[in-house]
Amino acid sequence: MDLVIHFSKTDSDFFNGKVSVVYAVEHELASLNYSAITFENETEVPLQDELTQSDWDVLREIEISEENEMLEMEEVKERMEKDGGVWDDIYRNARKSEKLKFEVNERDEGELERTGQPVCIYEIYNGAGVWPFLHHGSLYRGLSLSRRAQRQSSDDVDAVSRLPILNDTYYRDILCEMAGMFAIANRVDSIHMRPWIGFQSWRAAGRKVELSAQAEKVLEEKVQENLRGDVIYFWGRLDLDQSVILNNDAISFWYMCDILNGGNCRTVFQDGFRQLYALPPHAEALPPMPEDGGYWSALHSWVMPTPSFLEFIMFSRMFVDSIDALHRDYSKYNLCLLGSSEIEKKHCYCRVLEILINVWAYHSARKMVYINPNTGSMEEQHPVEQRKSFMWAKYFNFSLLKSMDEDLAEAADDGDHPREMWLWPMTGEVFWQGIYEREREERYRLKMDKKRKTKEKLYERMKYGYKQKSLGG
Repeated sequence: MDLVIHFSKTDSDFFNGKVSVVYAVEHELASLNYSAITFENETEVPLQDELTQSDWDVLREIEISEENEMLEMEEVKERMEKDGGVWDDIYRNARKSEKLKFEVNERDEGELERTGQPVCIYEIYNGAGVWPFLHHGSLYRGLSLSRRAQRQSSDDVDAVSRLPILNDTYYRDILCEMAGMFAIANRVDSIHMRPWIGFQSWRAAGRKVELSAQAEKVLEEKVQENLRGDVIYFWGRLDLDQSVILNNDAISFWYMCDILNGGNCRTVFQDGFRQLYALPPHAEALPPMPEDGGYWSALHSWVMPTPSFLEFIMFSRMFVDSIDALHRDYSKYNLCLLGSSEIEKKHCYCRVLEILINVWAYHSARKMVYINPNTGSMEEQHPVEQRKSFMWAKYFNFSLLKSMDEDLAEAADDGDHPREMWLWPMTGEVFWQGIYEREREERYRLKMDKKRKTKEKLYERMKYGYKQKSLGG
């Protein structure tokens, strides 16, 4: 088959601007017939013949055969003995693996140093940006409110795993550091088995009011001397701008609370307290706080006995649930009475919960001692003898709080929720006497079932004899 192109005509047309060489080649090729190729034996084979179903079947069989052959070769290689390599390489790889495994499981030195310590201070934080403000050592342990922000090289407590409500960013923002305390108090025996417990917000270090080495030593010695006692040591104090203090010589606790909470601290606290104890509308519901010039705790920076902490958490859970019920009523109008700016509304309960410990400690007759964070000097604030006539001890009595807690637990256990979004069961343990009795009955039933099965088995052996299975069976 010859391909002849008449370049003479093409050249003349090209120089005349009528045609190009490529066009000429395409024109000559198009004139040829490619429908079939004729061989010497005069057989024709079409160039554009389509594949039939039988061709596809053959191709599929070939692919399956190759795949089976590859699998067989891999199995043969696995059964063949392999050279372990040089002993030095094996030893080096083993040491490398052990080192990597150790680094993964390595924990902060404080985990070992805390063994036998009477107190542990949990530093509450939420975000990787505050890691430089956190401490290390035997006295402190981190408490992360977010899994993504947890330090990887230390044994910080994951609050989210202990309190699932923290998976909801709304509750994590609205409860702030108090949510971390709820997480520690939830099944506290599994995480904290020391007679004293303390907390400190990362903001204490940011404001340079954290404990110095001297103050830490004084605090540890004091705790060692008094392993028991209803006393709270705090070093973060409630302060206001000096201009406000100068203009108000007799500034009160509730006045400071109003300043920090959009001017509505007294109103919200009073309404929440009234709802918590089911007080009538005409009854006074705002606990009195003295104007004696003493310091008040702030920044969640304090240490107290673990039993006292659990009692405080029991009261705090009920109080938070009470103000949450009021807040949900106001939420219909998109209001947060405890804040004015957007960030304050986002963290609506945080500031009132920060100073709640003062109300509880004052009216439950706890001794309040201020520690100077720099020097470690101690000074008692609001002596118990001077506040006896002001305390509302009946509302903060442990027996009353315990009975109220059990009533709420019984309602939660029975599914009798007072409202659609009930916060109290989500902030900690739900336990009352009925749950204990039900668990005891369940254990007794399992014990009786085990005894019954054992007796039936012995009776069957006595009746039919013991039949040993054959060795080959």
